[in-house]
Amino acid sequence: MSTLRTSELILAAARRCVSERGTGKLTLSAVAAEAGVSRPTLYHWFPNKALLLGALSAYEVEQFDLGLQALAGAHRSPTRRLDATLRYLVTYLDNSMGPDPIGADPAFALQSLADSLGPHVESLARVLGDALDELPTVRSGALSRQQAAEMFLRVAYSHYLVPHRDPEGLLATLRRFAGLSDRMVVRATA
Repeated sequence: MSTLRTSELILAAARRCVSERGTGKLTLSAVAAEAGVSRPTLYHWFPNKALLLGALSAYEVEQFDLGLQALAGAHRSPTRRLDATLRYLVTYLDNSMGPDPIGADPAFALQSLADSLGPHVESLARVLGDALDELPTVRSGALSRQQAAEMFLRVAYSHYLVPHRDPEGLLATLRRFAGLSDRMVVRATA
């Protein structure tokens, strides 16, 4: 097992453990068992819980950025990239953190979101770039690309904190705000 792979295995296991138990009940032994590595191996990478949790926050930001970069590579058209990104934002936190990490450890979940907002905004604005110019509010000069990226992220974060009963309905609303017509979306996802 490569060293990069080992640390990623441990961080992915820590993510699952935190979403199930919260940080208060998190033990390094439980993370090692979840990752399928020995405790000495885990301690080699993360000697204590504080270092593991700090690395987990950085890992979450990295995973978000990697997902956005994959979208950018798969969708050259600004309209297609914007549409795919809106779907990603609506589903990312639910898919990455599980059904109820807020209930497992509200303080850690909220702090993680707060710590991630700045890097997420930078990543989203960078990856979407000219796709943000598709938004009527950006095109008119009412919002900058950074402000539009932050607005979309804050909506996604709020969906995570208080889930929308119909994620597809939320996605449709975001698409309308972005100025994507149904015709554009059908063409963009075909």
